[in-house]
Amino acid sequence: MTRTVQGANVLITGAAAGMGRMYAERAVAEHAASVTLWDRDASALARTVDELGAVSRGRSRVQSYVVDVGDLGAIAKTAQRVRREVGNPDVLVNNAGIVRGNRYFWETDNGEDTRPTMQVNALAPMYITREFIPGMIANAYRASRIVNIASAAGTLANPRMAVYAASKAALIGWSESLRLELEQADHGNVKVTTVTPSYISTGMFAGAKGPTLTPVLDPEFVVDRVWKAMLAGTPLVELPWRVGLSRALRGLLPTRVFDRVVGDGFGVYRSMERFTGRD
Repeated sequence: MTRTVQGANVLITGAAAGMGRMYAERAVAEHAASVTLWDRDASALARTVDELGAVSRGRSRVQSYVVDVGDLGAIAKTAQRVRREVGNPDVLVNNAGIVRGNRYFWETDNGEDTRPTMQVNALAPMYITREFIPGMIANAYRASRIVNIASAAGTLANPRMAVYAASKAALIGWSESLRLELEQADHGNVKVTTVTPSYISTGMFAGAKGPTLTPVLDPEFVVDRVWKAMLAGTPLVELPWRVGLSRALRGLLPTRVFDRVVGDGFGVYRSMERFTGRD
């Protein structure tokens, strides 16, 4: 892919606000042919489309679809409409995600916590990608990109966010495997970027405390790094770099030593105690 998404069809989930909207702004600024926004918040989505449309001035076609990606049945129906009304995306950013409270696992509810977290964070990116990846593969002479926004929580266990960590670990395992499958099958035009950031100051993790030497990240910084990595086809983005260091130490140190030195010593295992957040 070139240095921009100019002329490409871009689809972003969780795009009505926050970082999803920031990705959409980048796509419009780079004159993507179309920028398709998915979100469950109809009113916020309408405002975002109006504002991006005003900025675009017709250079990018900006449209939206109200869809809750936790409703796996709705994904196929909405994807069918996108292919018919817009065309298959060249760039897919699986950005939508949720996180529930700071309770221990046995205090959570399967219906209100476990199921929706796994559906939105882990299953939805798989279902959405499965809808669009055949079209990406078929258009072998056009560069395509899939960006999966995971989390450092998927690489490192953390008390009070067991299901969230599980959902992101599943996303990472699938995303990396998909990348390798595409390479093995010689579909080099489609590249996958897996993103594993620490806490980001979007409000989603309000109250969470960044571990020692791991500051809460600025969303503009993250979006910029992810966007550049996506264009380059970079396989993995770990933010900040200490996320990679923690992952390496987890593989090198005995479990109890890691728990004591990194988990407790750096404050990782206490980082969610005052979490209030939002979906």
